[in-house]
Amino acid sequence: MIQNPGSNEICDILEKCKTIAVLGISKNPSKISRTIAEYLIDNEYNVVGVNPGFSDAGGIQVYPTLNDVPFDIDIVNVFRRSETISEIIPNVLGKKPKVLWLQLGIRNNEAVKQAQELGIKIIQDKCIKIEHQKCSW
Repeated sequence: MIQNPGSNEICDILEKCKTIAVLGISKNPSKISRTIAEYLIDNEYNVVGVNPGFSDAGGIQVYPTLNDVPFDIDIVNVFRRSETISEIIPNVLGKKPKVLWLQLGIRNNEAVKQAQELGIKIIQDKCIKIEHQKCSW
């Protein structure tokens, strides 16, 4: 079982990592992936979306794949079903973010193991917005 970092380390990650790709962002502004992306932008993060279906989500630039993002990513924040995580791992490994963050309700220990072995920090089954709100800088 892959263990999440503790609260202090998560806050440290959120303080230092400012470029976030929201993988699975929705075009629908009422979906949680959009709500969280907009929250992150409001809190001074550089946010891009990743979704092959469209290129703009309410002013957020969206790329078809993670590898199409033309700059380094600190955190890949994932909104996909747990059973589909293995499908995104090759692109995650190609992009080499500092952190692979699977949102609340998403966990796949087997799929993320390879990313962890390459030194990518893994956070599973936690909401980035909730964790950000817990930090007191």
